[in-house]
Amino acid sequence: MSQSVQPAEEKPLTEHRRSGLIYAISAYVLWGILPIYFLSLVPASAFEIVAWRVLFSLVFCAILLTVTRKWRVFGALLTNKRVLFTMGAAGALIYVNWQTYVLATVSGHVVEAALGYFINPIVTVFLGVIVQRERLRVAQWVAVGVSVVAVVVLAIGYGSLPWIALLLAFSFGFYGLIKKRVGGSVDAVSGLTLETMWLTPVAIVQLIVVGATVGITLGTISVWHTVLLVGAGVITAVPLLFFAAASRRLPLVYMGFIQYFAPFIQFLVGVAILHEAMPPERWLGFGIVWLALLILTVDMIVAARSGRRQVALDVATIE
Repeated sequence: MSQSVQPAEEKPLTEHRRSGLIYAISAYVLWGILPIYFLSLVPASAFEIVAWRVLFSLVFCAILLTVTRKWRVFGALLTNKRVLFTMGAAGALIYVNWQTYVLATVSGHVVEAALGYFINPIVTVFLGVIVQRERLRVAQWVAVGVSVVAVVVLAIGYGSLPWIALLLAFSFGFYGLIKKRVGGSVDAVSGLTLETMWLTPVAIVQLIVVGATVGITLGTISVWHTVLLVGAGVITAVPLLFFAAASRRLPLVYMGFIQYFAPFIQFLVGVAILHEAMPPERWLGFGIVWLALLILTVDMIVAARSGRRQVALDVATIE
């Protein structure tokens, strides 16, 4: 009897993970092609792009809250001061991340921006030790040490610290830590809505300054350019929703692998399409970063398998 029930139980699980993979790959592919999207918004300045990204993200989130009928849930979050101010801090960090990324893209530093997201997992591990006092396994310490060597090599290759990569990695790393504080109490749409609400005054001031200096391009270039600027809100929110859906369906090991899709695509865009310079010392630096990521990934797989074995042993002992 148990044999006849087993296939029926496995099928939904397989479909569940398959849909999770589709959501995860979609999210990271969309994040990977962001450089091409932002470059298509030129001659809009990086500051105008980010300002519209904030405002149209807020509009898109408001539409989603209306369609999903979650305004009451969102309203409850507004009465929670802890959540409200935590999301304000998260908004400040994601603003730094967005502004740095768009500036890097339009100024010809897509490869260095990709580097930031390659080293982000290592930075997250490092922040876990410094901020949350977590204990690392030996392989994790080795990965952190190898990544420090990579930054030194890249600093020599660039002639200075790769500040764009470091700023992206650390801003997103701290963003992740802050988001953990609210845990599962804030869904993806409500979280982005709160963050963009906090950033709306900044975006308005930014547009005023842009209008008084270089000029606002929205509605002045072409219909296609205007549509793409307005679409910056959609291209911001949709990958986040896909990511949230994937996280609920896939184990962390799967997400750990797929997270490298985005920086890898960005790297290919920078080298193969935009023809950014990659002298030997930069290839060496990237190679060392990839070695650190390989160590981290193998350690993650081994730890996950050990955890499953321990669970199986515990279950066997109870039985």
